[in-house]
Amino acid sequence: MPLQAHESAFTRLPEPPRRVPILADDAAALAAARALAEDLAVDAATRDLDRTLPFAEIERFTGTGLWAITVPRDYGGPGVSAATVAQVIAIIAAADGSIGQIPQNHFYALEVLRNGGTAAQKRDLYGRVLAGERFGNALAEIGPRDHTRRTRLVRDPSGWFVEGRKYYCTGSLFAHRIPTMVNAEEEGRAVAYLVFIPRDAPGVTLVDDWDGFGQRLTGSGSVVFDRVRVEPDWVVPFQASMDRPTAIGPFAQILHAGIDLGIGQGAFAATLPFVRDRARPWIDAGVARASEDPLTLHALGDVRVRLAAADALLERAGRFVDAAQAEPDADSVAAASVAVAEARAASHRAGLRAANTLLELGGTSATDRAEALDRYWRNVRTHTLHDPVRWKYHWIGAYHLDGRLPPRHGAL
Repeated sequence: MPLQAHESAFTRLPEPPRRVPILADDAAALAAARALAEDLAVDAATRDLDRTLPFAEIERFTGTGLWAITVPRDYGGPGVSAATVAQVIAIIAAADGSIGQIPQNHFYALEVLRNGGTAAQKRDLYGRVLAGERFGNALAEIGPRDHTRRTRLVRDPSGWFVEGRKYYCTGSLFAHRIPTMVNAEEEGRAVAYLVFIPRDAPGVTLVDDWDGFGQRLTGSGSVVFDRVRVEPDWVVPFQASMDRPTAIGPFAQILHAGIDLGIGQGAFAATLPFVRDRARPWIDAGVARASEDPLTLHALGDVRVRLAAADALLERAGRFVDAAQAEPDADSVAAASVAVAEARAASHRAGLRAANTLLELGGTSATDRAEALDRYWRNVRTHTLHDPVRWKYHWIGAYHLDGRLPPRHGAL
């Protein structure tokens, strides 16, 4: 499918249901994710080969109630743990890496809302999620880190307006609202806000120009804002939530760890039947079947251990994030950030190793285009570039060596 500016095919989304199912607890969320993953896995290779954007699949995903699992109980949602949200992401990413990434920024926006929104904003926006609405994102910009050139919130006598262009806006093609990072000039300095802009607001243009070799179906194109009028009720403080200790950063990052882990788990699951049924042993092994090759068994064991370790670190990190959400202070947020960085470093390495081992053990036959087995490597390699793992090791070392607290910019 060629890349294109937005047209009627995805300008308007179906009206969301009046209410999505409210999953009872963490166990129900995980069960719903597993059931959906079985369905998504069936056509995952075909979608990737044809670059068929998963509109119908995202509608089914929303209809399970999984997009509402972080809505707090006080506002009618199940309020599941951070580890459960990350595991839900991993389960879906194992079936389809692109679809596993799409809700990440939706959950991120809800965490910003939880920390910075007013009670009225929470009632409104949480209510929309419970009614089936999805949030995308418009956060990243290309070019110098100069706030004067970034997307702006302009306040003048005729109203409030957003102007600018955003890139890598994952999920926005499938979203009903696009939470957008903006800067406003206040007392001579730039102050950041997150504005929950309706996708069909006049002046909003979605551009399907994401052309990465992996995560091809995430809808990570550009969004242009041409003097888009916004209501004050859509504007949620962001700067204040980052200036003080909050769990926004580690919560966002644990979901990224879930994506890498899930893609790796999917690659490992695809490796096993390929080795059993199709791969050929190397002549030096002196065995009749690839599944009897001792070096093949060693490679499989190595991948399994790495994935299991990353899974355990993800579960552990979730407990730190939950603690930081419950009682945020400099120490609890730092501990959560480091625990999540450890999980992300492990899932980064494990996901890449699993995807590479699939191709290595599968041999030349694993490169058959129709199999699309390369999608696991392309997807995990693309997603692991989201932010550099080398800096995670840096701050893990600094924290454990001399107690230095990591920065609270949300990308650790």
